[in-house]
Amino acid sequence: MNAYDEYMKGIVVPMRQELAGAGFTELLTAEEVNDHMSSAKGTSLIVINSICGCAAGLARPAVIEALQTVEAKPEHLVTVFAGQDKEATAQMRHYFEEVAPSSPSIAVVKDGELAHFIPREQIEGYPMEQIRDHLAQALEQVAAQ
Repeated sequence: MNAYDEYMKGIVVPMRQELAGAGFTELLTAEEVNDHMSSAKGTSLIVINSICGCAAGLARPAVIEALQTVEAKPEHLVTVFAGQDKEATAQMRHYFEEVAPSSPSIAVVKDGELAHFIPREQIEGYPMEQIRDHLAQALEQVAAQ
């Protein structure tokens, strides 16, 4: 591994730990993504994490707070890290081909089908509370289906 890659991996450790500490499982390889997507029953909340400021100040906090407020908790919490786990991220995006690649972004998948997607365009520049409420409402709606 070159010095740049080592440096970047070290920088993202707290960004990974923020979601892992909230119960998310990191999918680090394309195989892990495929295993999850082919076997997960029920609702999966998937965060495509990112090193950018809107992930740090908006997306991750909004996801964590939304999970604390909703009654309809997803059965699975998973994340891939754009720009770091490139193969895993590309593979996850393969499951959302109907939406443009975006990071950070948040997907709600029910029984293997994309039920709701929040792209970067609905994260960057929005108040964290609005993103939290948007996600909470999506989780409740998907659970009611």
